[in-house]
Amino acid sequence: MVGSGLSVALSRSAVGANDRIRVGILGAGTRGAYMAPIFAENPDCEVVAVCDVYKPNREKTAAALPKSPRLEVDYRKVLESKDVDAVLIATPDHWHAPMIIEACAAGKDVYCEKPLSNSIETALAAVEAVKKHKRVVQIGLQQRSWDHFQLCCQWVQDGRLGQIYHAQLHWQGTYTRPVEAPSDPPADLDWELFQGPAPRKPYSRSRQRSWRSFYDYGGGIITDQGVHLADVVTWYLNAGAPKSVAASAQWVRVSQPNSEQPPDTFAITWQYDNFVMSFANTMWPMPDFNNEHGVYFYGTRGALHVARTNYTMRPLPARRPSNQEAPPPPSFEPVHKSFPYVGGPSDRAHVRNFLDCVKSRQKPLTDVEVGFNSTLPLLLGVLACKTGKQYTWNGKTAVACG
Repeated sequence: MVGSGLSVALSRSAVGANDRIRVGILGAGTRGAYMAPIFAENPDCEVVAVCDVYKPNREKTAAALPKSPRLEVDYRKVLESKDVDAVLIATPDHWHAPMIIEACAAGKDVYCEKPLSNSIETALAAVEAVKKHKRVVQIGLQQRSWDHFQLCCQWVQDGRLGQIYHAQLHWQGTYTRPVEAPSDPPADLDWELFQGPAPRKPYSRSRQRSWRSFYDYGGGIITDQGVHLADVVTWYLNAGAPKSVAASAQWVRVSQPNSEQPPDTFAITWQYDNFVMSFANTMWPMPDFNNEHGVYFYGTRGALHVARTNYTMRPLPARRPSNQEAPPPPSFEPVHKSFPYVGGPSDRAHVRNFLDCVKSRQKPLTDVEVGFNSTLPLLLGVLACKTGKQYTWNGKTAVACG
């Protein structure tokens, strides 16, 4: 029995629109600590449990909430709780898909931070679990709830730029860290539970604090920021899975390269049915260069760059016909707008969409299939960088070429 006394099979599918949704936080690090109060500020939502393997995380997050939740170390206690209707998963990436699978089996709805997984196999298993148990699952690709990203999507989809033939992802830098000697884990950290489904490795501070740098727990900058960028492409261009992927990658900027981490320099290219997508973690050498993260769309009539603090759209210069004195006017007027980074409204809108869907049982804005389609290209990219091979995607698995 769950919540108001309905069976697990029904769960919240028949509750009234005014009923309170009780949420458990699984992972209370930086993102979980930020998102927990956003859930709690909704009048029809209450955070009743905070779970994290690191004591300072769970205590700090709980202290920021309007009502004191119970604190847990083991996520399974939250999933077993009859007073939890939904969970926020904000753990390291290697826990995302396994927790989604277990949460769905326990009759819980899920808001899970991106990416869907750090492995293709568990990502596919999560999609199947959501379908099997008919749960509401929202992936934290909150740019789809951001007004200027929505505006730029309209411009691409109404054909203003013509046919898009190339989408370029850009994010500077690297998460790769130098080799660090193992040490004893902190007394208030459950290192065994942190590792969970990952291979067992000795503790080091970088494994805990910079977990995204390791294949065991994440995929470096490729999956962490790349999934936000790739999601814009799959959204704007209504793209499914890529047909193939190839990469060039090596360690250049980080001394003592660590084979357990993605290389610090990479260029990845994907082939889709009607366009090419590429991703490079280039860093401009001087500060007065246009150091912009984001996505560039190149079309037959113009180009668009969209990021979290600006967007720019430019038409292609019109050529002057040989029998005319002046070139024809451009197909559209150029546009540019810059603004400070303010992510709160999109985060709140994304959470609100999830809570509404928990009540209505409708698909949320970025459901698990959206999460899979936007995560898959980056997981294929990590695989290509790791092995140096090119891969095709057959709909179920990555197949090495040659």
